[in-house]
Amino acid sequence: ATFGWPSFLARMRPMTLKEILLAQIAGSGPLPFEDFQRAALYHPEHGFFSKGELRSTKAGDFLTSPEVSPLFGETLAAFVEMERQRLSSPGASAGGGGSLRSSETEGEADRFHLIEVGAGSGSLLRSLLASLSFEPEVWAIEASPTAREVLTNLSSSPGYQAPGAEARAGSVSLHVLSSIEELPGHLSGVILANELIDNLPVAIAVRTEDGWRERWVGADNDELVLVDAGARPEVVEWCDRFAGPCPVDGFVEVQLEAARWFETALAKLDRGALVLIDYGDTAENLEPRRTEGTLRTYRAHHLGPHPLDQPGATDVTVDVNFTALEVIGQELGAEVEYHRQDDFLASLGLRERLSRLRRAELTLAASGDPMERLKIRSIKNEVETLLHPRGLGDFRVLVVRVG
Repeated sequence: ATFGWPSFLARMRPMTLKEILLAQIAGSGPLPFEDFQRAALYHPEHGFFSKGELRSTKAGDFLTSPEVSPLFGETLAAFVEMERQRLSSPGASAGGGGSLRSSETEGEADRFHLIEVGAGSGSLLRSLLASLSFEPEVWAIEASPTAREVLTNLSSSPGYQAPGAEARAGSVSLHVLSSIEELPGHLSGVILANELIDNLPVAIAVRTEDGWRERWVGADNDELVLVDAGARPEVVEWCDRFAGPCPVDGFVEVQLEAARWFETALAKLDRGALVLIDYGDTAENLEPRRTEGTLRTYRAHHLGPHPLDQPGATDVTVDVNFTALEVIGQELGAEVEYHRQDDFLASLGLRERLSRLRRAELTLAASGDPMERLKIRSIKNEVETLLHPRGLGDFRVLVVRVG
């Protein structure tokens, strides 16, 4: 200690993400919040989704609907089948199309593309594809290197074999990419994004008596803190259009990157549907949450610390402002539908499936196999979780059709 060994050893060890950010702030000044969030989630070495763990698992940090029950994917398969039928109908043009439409190239009419963005471990694709009556061309897009490695092994998984397809040679071809920008254009089919938009970086705006201000990330000694900053023009424009009612001193998560992602994804489709499933609401219905904002973290299936406390160690997420995406979709000439998840899944037959499971459980309770009854009860409980009006059923679904 006399010769300063502890500080020397500290300089020799790898820097944490917090230390990297503090050094960057010391050199260049405070960071826009979206730059901080992008680093916290996607830094190549220290980002929450860049480390070795699969996050959406029982042993991980959160569960999404596909992990809760394979019936989520099976039910979405019904939507994919309906969309394929719509696109194959003579003269089909149910969506707005408009400027998004372009002529199909020769031979493209019979190709149906299924793309999941934020595919994770592949749990949604596995159950969905196993329920289809046909073999689409499949693309999985995932930012996590660990998840991409898992996804590359899924095309040979038995779970991908559709019912009644045993006679078909080969397995489903699965293309794995790291970003939506890598996806080719002029596609016909369905793009799915389940619990993706909530993880796209946001700016933080605060309503004042004189207009909008931002909160950037600065430093106070060795701690990251939120600091006041002037609002950039693009932030003010987004807030004025999409923030909705907001009291003075209220917080708004400015979802510019979500808008850019949405426009990019929609531009990839000549014909088909983009389906976004996430937690959030309309701008008007988000008003009660503006006092504190919706920014929060998750870790090990529980709410985590403040986002600035342990960057890279927690999920950082916000409620999706669906009003902004609805308006953008309509301005691009698309047909837009907005649903609750329970209503959307019910429209595809899941509530009838639940009724059949309940009847089967009652029948087995009277004179059936107790183990089979437990199996049916487990499946029934999973479906009830997907439809629960104060849980996953309260998620929102945005269906955007073109062509």
